Amino acid sequence: MATYKKKGHKPTSKEEQQKHVEEESTTAEVFNTLDEGAGKTEAWVAKNQKYIFIIIGAAALIILGYLAYNEFVQEPKEADAANEMYQAQEYFDAALDASGAESDSLYNMSLTGGEGKYGFLDIIDNYGSTDAANQAHYYAGMAYLNTSKYQEAIDHLDDFNSDDEILAPLAKGGMGDAFMQLDQPEEALSYYEEAASMRNNSFTTPKFLLKAAITAINLGEGEKAEKFLTRIEDEFPNSEQATQVPGYLGQAQAMK
Repeated sequence: MATYKKKGHKPTSKEEQQKHVEEESTTAEVFNTLDEGAGKTEAWVAKNQKYIFIIIGAAALIILGYLAYNEFVQEPKEADAANEMYQAQEYFDAALDASGAESDSLYNMSLTGGEGKYGFLDIIDNYGSTDAANQAHYYAGMAYLNTSKYQEAIDHLDDFNSDDEILAPLAKGGMGDAFMQLDQPEEALSYYEEAASMRNNSFTTPKFLLKAAITAINLGEGEKAEKFLTRIEDEFPNSEQATQVPGYLGQAQAMK
């Protein structure tokens, strides 16, 4: 049974006296060790404090510099780029509603600018680190795609980076379209597959599944085409592409 020891209790037996001495000795060793460790740390800090202050100061300067850059350089640059790109987007949107030579002219103006405003290519050259410049790569790629400049389209769409639900797969699919026009169906198929798998929505997914299926059929890959078409049929039965599935599915199955 445990017993309560009063404060100030003095050891009476020799065993208790020995135990008490050992406990005091152990405690003293612990404190001595801690004192030695603290002393070494203090000595190291004292010896290296110049370098420590330099490191702390450098880190502070980096943080302050980053904050200042964002506030006084990057943010105004983003605003200027967005303002400059407005006219180019107007030309691009108008080109979508036009046709023939008028459409080509508007796409070219969206690329090179007009009315004293930059085009998408100018935005890329002058505001390369901004979100607007990244968006300009997408629009430039699509403008080139619609004016039959396929290698330029591929280059700009490949430089476009986005997590957007729609634009990201459209860019990959646009690269597939460009490769098809360059008579490189194998490359086109890989980009259509990637575009279809990047997101799962009722707009881009069935769109590029169908393009992948048609390309696979043209390459004689009926089994792969059937897989794409079946997915449209099962997952997107109300899509526009679903109405075209039966005809292409028959072609794909006939290849077996």
